[in-house]
Amino acid sequence: MLKRRQAQKEVEQEILQDVLAERRKHPRMGVRKLLHKLKSSWLARGIRIGRDRLFALLRRHGLLVKRKRKGSRTTFPGGVRSENLLEEKEITAPDQAYVADITYLETDQGFRYLALVTDLYSRKIVGWDLSDSLSLEGALRALQQAVSQRRQPLSGLIHHSDHGVQYASRDYLDLLAHHGIRSSMGRVGNAYDNAVAERVNGILKLEYLLDHRFPDTQTAREAVQQAIHLYNTDRPHLSLEYRTPEQVYRQTT
Repeated sequence: MLKRRQAQKEVEQEILQDVLAERRKHPRMGVRKLLHKLKSSWLARGIRIGRDRLFALLRRHGLLVKRKRKGSRTTFPGGVRSENLLEEKEITAPDQAYVADITYLETDQGFRYLALVTDLYSRKIVGWDLSDSLSLEGALRALQQAVSQRRQPLSGLIHHSDHGVQYASRDYLDLLAHHGIRSSMGRVGNAYDNAVAERVNGILKLEYLLDHRFPDTQTAREAVQQAIHLYNTDRPHLSLEYRTPEQVYRQTT
């Protein structure tokens, strides 16, 4: 009995070491995704553990993720209103629809604003910009980055956002129109109409520690770049059948 207990303890320590190593890359990755990423390695070493046992093990060692929620207003309604084109559109492949949103990061130099453009089908972040204000330029740079990486014609692609002044501005709408991209917007004050973009914001802030306070803009920018790289290339998504956004984007384009 003592030998079995010692062997079990050694296996659990090995599991915990693997979890901590994975958490160094994905600081707040949840139990289900950890199990998916590490299961094949554990099986190769003769370690068998299910979801419930892994939950219990991480709970005993204080390693379950505690979700944090806090907010600051980043959306100020603009005058232009576009209809919600996603309500009637079935998205079946990458580069059919992009969703855009802006969130904030805290630094010792003040708030910084992260503009994101995400491919709706693959959940891949295809454009981003970190700026020191909520002015139009940051959102424009994120859109231009998204546009520049696409290899196919842009005509007909849907760009979906909230009614923020950045996305309702004439310069932003002119850039969309220049590339034949159709503007789509959710209802005013309804975050569920842009749920995927909101979800991406939450993952970056809650799982990759972008909700922490950074000493300066450069440190924040480096953290954002690393978080987006890991999110796109190494984080399995339940909605993508545990594939990464990059895998889905490349396999279907």
